[in-house]
Amino acid sequence: MKGRRPYRAALRRGIGLGLAMVAIWGVSLTADLSALGEGLWKLGEEPSLAVGLLSGQMGKLPEEERALEGWGRLLLGQSALLAAGEEEVLQYRSGQQQPEDLLPQDGDGDDQEEPELEPQAEEDGIVEMTAKGKTGGQYLYGEGVYLYNRTGYELGTSVLTQGQIQVEPGEGPQILIIHTHGSESYSQTDGDVYEESDPYRTTDCTHNVVKVGEEMATVFRAHGFQVLHDTTLYDYPAYNGAYDRSKAAVEQWLAEYPTIQVVLDVHRDALVGNNGEVYKLVSTEAEQKVAQVMLVVGTDDGGANHPGWKNNLAFAVALQKELVRGYSSLARPIVLRSSSYNQQLRPGYLLVEVGGHGNTLTEAIAGARMWADNVARTLTSLGN
Repeated sequence: MKGRRPYRAALRRGIGLGLAMVAIWGVSLTADLSALGEGLWKLGEEPSLAVGLLSGQMGKLPEEERALEGWGRLLLGQSALLAAGEEEVLQYRSGQQQPEDLLPQDGDGDDQEEPELEPQAEEDGIVEMTAKGKTGGQYLYGEGVYLYNRTGYELGTSVLTQGQIQVEPGEGPQILIIHTHGSESYSQTDGDVYEESDPYRTTDCTHNVVKVGEEMATVFRAHGFQVLHDTTLYDYPAYNGAYDRSKAAVEQWLAEYPTIQVVLDVHRDALVGNNGEVYKLVSTEAEQKVAQVMLVVGTDDGGANHPGWKNNLAFAVALQKELVRGYSSLARPIVLRSSSYNQQLRPGYLLVEVGGHGNTLTEAIAGARMWADNVARTLTSLGN
């Protein structure tokens, strides 16, 4: 008898779908067909409706990403409304967009002009997501890490192994932490209240990414590294030209302390959805919700004098390999971009984005400390 239950359930679902179609046909005999069609089309544009219809006819949807097969495939084939919404259903079920599907608002991209971020009126407008790599498109996967290629270069996975790691921490200051956009700050939804200089920006360095950088420095020092932390706000009062100003500062630091091997330009990202949603990038590590961290590697694709960018990429890959081993999803995929971000100054120069403007400072600090702890261990192994 147990073997017949699926067929009985299928029969009941088929009858239910048939009755629904008859009801719609009956309504069409007495209603304005054009108005009915327009109404159904508008309803069909809502993924939640399609999900509800599919769930009602098929029961609980399978967990596999594209497992609309068997009876579900038959239903889709018989319903233009459901079939038209299949892709939306799959995206809706995935629960999140990938970062590259969101509107670029970070100001750290290939255009270095100040982004226009709107103040978030309600906490409900902030959406959590966990950024992960995927196969195909502009993603490359190798060496256990994902790389998202935002340059104009056509690259294969071999690019992940072409550079050489030229970082050997020794005596004297080894790490420099700087903030080209030091006034970048986070959501105030956790009670972390500050006076804004612009939306999601503040000159109060106890509430912006300078605070995050200091937490990283504390962790590195605990591992025995000598760290220099430049707390200058190079993006205030003028945002444009910040990279030129931070470049001059790094050159001065390197001239004074040639032992510096690692330069970390610490930022926070900013991701906004198509409907204005503010996204926060989170990972759950050791039962704690923390901000995800992303490494950005510059190139000479935009015309900068940076022929050694593959060495910077090799360094990023070395760090990322250990990060993905140590944590479930703390590290977002590495991003390769067209601008150089001054990384031509050192092979160990990286841009580090801790969370996004939807994250809280608490989440950013927690993620940054975990990231720095793992990176410190990797740097120690590289120096041995």
